[in-house]
Amino acid sequence: MRVGSLGVLLALWWIVAAAGVVDPQFLPGPRAVWEAFVRANSWHQLAPGVPRQVPGEQNYFLWEHLLASLQRIAVGAGAAVILGPLVGFALGTSTTLSAILGPYLNFLRTLPPLGYIGLLIVWFGIGDTSKIWLLFLAAFPPVAVATIAGVQGVSADRINAARSLGANRVQVVSQVLLPATLPEVIGGIRVAVGFAWTTVVAAELNNGIPGIGGLAFLAGQQLNTPLTMACIIVIGLTALALDAVISFIGALLVPWKGKA
Repeated sequence: MRVGSLGVLLALWWIVAAAGVVDPQFLPGPRAVWEAFVRANSWHQLAPGVPRQVPGEQNYFLWEHLLASLQRIAVGAGAAVILGPLVGFALGTSTTLSAILGPYLNFLRTLPPLGYIGLLIVWFGIGDTSKIWLLFLAAFPPVAVATIAGVQGVSADRINAARSLGANRVQVVSQVLLPATLPEVIGGIRVAVGFAWTTVVAAELNNGIPGIGGLAFLAGQQLNTPLTMACIIVIGLTALALDAVISFIGALLVPWKGKA
């Protein structure tokens, strides 16, 4: 069914482009996008009649642009995945910390990434540091908020039952709170990584080469629509792959989810 719907979409795309209903500058055909994708992953002449060969686009192959963005995601979102649950557990189990730090977390959660990218550039420059901070700040709130919701959603009866059986605080956290909260944490990580990945273009607006988001932005500025669409398709497929990997890992870590 999915393959069939994809085939129908490609057919409609090809028909509209071939019929010239839309200017190719705005909607290039599948072949033009494919050729841009191939060119971005191969050596080619710098210009017609110029013998010099250059790699891909902006002196990097497309897979190198993608790898650079994934590395930024791995550092920025990875730090959020590590720190988010820790902060979430602390705020979820302590009303004092929640009252003090909760408003700041909610404030950060409501800010759009483009709202503070300029400030991060002022603080950390246009290098990778500002990009990684942006991705971290985009991914941290969803993980922390999901963890807080998971901790606060655990029934007090289950905690009191464990305590009545002699469980200490560490055992309550490791044997009751953590297993009950882990599904929410995994869900928060899925949202966080997805949100961070959608922020990668904003993160790479300045000095984003190599980077798949930076390449998409630069191609758009140069009116290279086929390359822009090729980058968008790669970004979308990568997002689906990342989500599938996280879902698979989540299924391995919480096999009891939905079976209680």
